Amino acid sequence: MAPATKVHKTQRFVVDCTAPMQDNIIDASGLEKFFHDRIKVDGKCGQLGTKIQISRQKGRITVSSEVPMSKRYLKYLTKKYLKKQQIRDFLRVVAISKGSYEVRYFNISNEAGEE
Repeated sequence: MAPATKVHKTQRFVVDCTAPMQDNIIDASGLEKFFHDRIKVDGKCGQLGTKIQISRQKGRITVSSEVPMSKRYLKYLTKKYLKKQQIRDFLRVVAISKGSYEVRYFNISNEAGEE
């Protein structure tokens, strides 16, 4: 008897960076290209093939994966992109639902005015 093959369900993750994109802080197409160049499949970068599709609609980048992939890995790559662009001090990556992240500004209050 042959072993049963596992059917992997397609995973879909979304990174929403519309707020910083509208303020011309971040470039969504640059983040999309960064994902394409840096996501590893079978230990190799940039060779996604048909296993992973990356698409962009305005400020939302959608990553669809047929192979097991961690949502945390996308957060890691997004933070790495922000650090590379030297805007990590102003933006953070926050989970807003089970399958999506949002790039938000840090909430900086004016502490000098309170003193």
